[in-house]
Amino acid sequence: MSHCRLCEYPDPEHFATVEGSRYLRCPRCQLTYLSTAQLPDRAAEKAQYDLHENHPDDPGYRRSLDQLATPLGRYLPAGAQGLDFGCGPGPALAKLLRERGFATATYDPIYADNDNLLTQRYDFVTCTEVLEHLHWPGREWRRFGELVRPGGWLGLMTRWLTDDGHFPRWHYRRDPTHVCFWKPETFRWLAERDGWEPVLMNNPIALLRRRGETG
Repeated sequence: MSHCRLCEYPDPEHFATVEGSRYLRCPRCQLTYLSTAQLPDRAAEKAQYDLHENHPDDPGYRRSLDQLATPLGRYLPAGAQGLDFGCGPGPALAKLLRERGFATATYDPIYADNDNLLTQRYDFVTCTEVLEHLHWPGREWRRFGELVRPGGWLGLMTRWLTDDGHFPRWHYRRDPTHVCFWKPETFRWLAERDGWEPVLMNNPIALLRRRGETG
């Protein structure tokens, strides 16, 4: 059996098989994820993403993203500069943050693939409705640590898995591109290991501050 794709624990456990899909859970970091052999390919992912109609000026979508933009904005200093990681085809969150005075670059491996942005450091990084799609979340989590300056902020949005019994019926699981599911315990474990301070934990939002002095 393969290692956990987030924390590399060597012995993940079988969690559930639902409609032919096999899910594992890591007993250490508590991530639940689809088996590697069943991960969708990039073409299938993009076809699903292209069905989404998330426009930056859509009031409902803006309200959803405000769940992250509003609390994060309260912690950011004036002039803070950030990166929206996984912005998608309509970078609405970046627009919301720019409207608040925070310069925000946008990166997405499909829709805005500019690797130069991943060589810089930022006062904040946001990642909304992305974590559940990651095939190799450990790689991206390490990248967040490289992108955020000491004293900076990481803002995450994903629906937490809080009811194991409901998992087979959970609408969030039914999206074929949703392949890993996070618990609040997952964020807390990672924060303790990697030097983050969880500041706000309120489903579906996690705000974490990177320990250390800004500079």
